[in-house]
Amino acid sequence: MQPDEEAVQAEMIRVFDRIQATTLKDYGHAVRGVHAKSHGLLTGRLMVLPDLPAPLAQGLFSAPGSYDVVLRLSTNPGDILDDSVSTPRGLAVKVIGVSGERLPGAKGETQDFVMANAPAFTAPDAQTFLKSLKLLAATTDTPQVFKKVFSAALRGIESALETVGTKSATLISLGGHPETHILGETFYSQAALRWGDYVAKVAVAPVSPALTALTGASLTVNGRPNGLREAVSAFFAAQEGVWELRAQLLTDRAAMPVEDASTPWPEELSPYRPVARITVAPQESWSDETMRRLDEGLAFSPWQGLAAHRPLGSVMRARRAVYSRSAGFRAQHNGCPIHEPTRA
Repeated sequence: MQPDEEAVQAEMIRVFDRIQATTLKDYGHAVRGVHAKSHGLLTGRLMVLPDLPAPLAQGLFSAPGSYDVVLRLSTNPGDILDDSVSTPRGLAVKVIGVSGERLPGAKGETQDFVMANAPAFTAPDAQTFLKSLKLLAATTDTPQVFKKVFSAALRGIESALETVGTKSATLISLGGHPETHILGETFYSQAALRWGDYVAKVAVAPVSPALTALTGASLTVNGRPNGLREAVSAFFAAQEGVWELRAQLLTDRAAMPVEDASTPWPEELSPYRPVARITVAPQESWSDETMRRLDEGLAFSPWQGLAAHRPLGSVMRARRAVYSRSAGFRAQHNGCPIHEPTRA
């Protein structure tokens, strides 16, 4: 830890409190400080692959097994925006029924993986991320400006940013995602975590033909505020989806830093290798019931899990403080207890 990390984390909590208080006032309902909008709430099974080599057969993946799993697809801002304001996407995975030594404060028997659709984080460390977080908080206070900035980033029109008084590269990095199908994305942990006796990053990639056909596939959401959610619902109404969970082992400390989360680890030095498969059968991916049970009733955090998968680095350490505070805010204001499930 760096000497200023506790102060940075305390300031992060203050900024997230501001974001959540603002959105609570706007919506009359508490939402997450980031990744507030869900696009799919899914249940399925995770199957650990047999005959993994020893460096991959670690922690949850140390022996073949099958587990219930919950998946939450989302987008990044703390505001619940129309999908035409396109932003980076996220996937949270909760594996249920996982036994073993727990991380401090981790409840129940679950293992969470929290990911986004880029191999590296937008900032190297928590202190740098705090600067962009403050910018996000300022735009959340003025949602029309927020939407204007993200729409401009989407179209690549930098001059439009001048109308709201900024040409921030950080803000551009937070938006401007092309209009493509969310189910074709590959998602990454971005920051490192323990992999038993090793260190790794994690990814979840589509592998079933119906999903891989959606990678890069155009999806028009203009005039459709919930276009991504509708597309996920249409897919799982009739089709199965299969993903691989993959691990990228740290093999070169110089080229693959742990503390700098903004540096992608070169795949030519260490490729992502499959360790498990996630299968989701056809189902209703969005309803009032699934929202109440899987969106309102659950929280996802990289610190919810096994000691064998301890999150590493400045960004991950900050998440430990911030994520639990954000979940507590939602539970307090929504009157909906957040718990760790025993089955999907």
